[in-house]
Amino acid sequence: MSPGWLWLFTLVVALVAGYVAVQFTRRRYTVRFTNLALLSLVVPERPAWRRHIPAALFLVMMILLVFGAARPADAVRVPRDRATIMIAVDVSLSMESADVPPTRLIAAKQAAQQFVNDLPERFNVGVVAFARSAAVVISPTTDHVAVTTAISNLSTRPGTAIGEAVFNSLDSIRSFDQRAVTDPPPSAVVLLSDGDNTSGRSVNEAIEAAVGARVPISTIAYGTPDGTVNIDNRPVQVPVNKTTLKSLSDGTGGRAYEAESGSELRDVYAQIGTSLGYRVVHQEITQWFLIGAVVMGLLVAASAMLLGSRIP
Repeated sequence: MSPGWLWLFTLVVALVAGYVAVQFTRRRYTVRFTNLALLSLVVPERPAWRRHIPAALFLVMMILLVFGAARPADAVRVPRDRATIMIAVDVSLSMESADVPPTRLIAAKQAAQQFVNDLPERFNVGVVAFARSAAVVISPTTDHVAVTTAISNLSTRPGTAIGEAVFNSLDSIRSFDQRAVTDPPPSAVVLLSDGDNTSGRSVNEAIEAAVGARVPISTIAYGTPDGTVNIDNRPVQVPVNKTTLKSLSDGTGGRAYEAESGSELRDVYAQIGTSLGYRVVHQEITQWFLIGAVVMGLLVAASAMLLGSRIP
């Protein structure tokens, strides 16, 4: 926007003041005109407010033209170019808990697939699965069908290596394309887990690496405090560790989410997609003010002809 043009409003104010002054002049002239019978013939009777319609429309037109000259802009969401999201999914044995039906993992896979389907087509998505170790299931790609297929094939195994999942995600982003080393794509990691870091590099090391790469990590603490899973035919409690995940997101500039059901998880992914999938730019909307001014100009002309008035 170019606010310097807004000084033209002083001219608009001057026009309004001039119009008001003219009305007072007319009123004084009418009072001095003592021949009321002749006055009624010269000035036919009509509601007083009607003769102000053309002037009011003209004023609106001038206001729209001034705003148009200032080149106003509006915030618009557009998909990010080369944007890349790595989805890191916990596939530890605790994800077999049925506290989120049918199981934590199945519900998580369904929500992640919906998340991928809702992203812009040109958005690059990769998947990392982690248990005792982490592995890149699919590198960042715009082939979202291949991504959802890779997610559907995830299965559980022992251990939870949150730190390793972060490092694997960062490595995938760095090797995304030939420009990635010197010109990294706008990226983020979405990490879903229900447990603590039990193997591999620490969460603190992962935070340092993510901060150095300028990649925020948003975490989803998934599951209920009452979750259990059968290990060696014995029920083992698997409550969600929210503290570790929150420290990871807070330390990297991401956001910490919590979900205790499949529907809550889908809502979380929808929020993440809205914030990461687009960037806000300001696009000029001058044309709408100019169109409005043209419409007002036509109405001024039409009202002046219909009411037999003129703009002073």
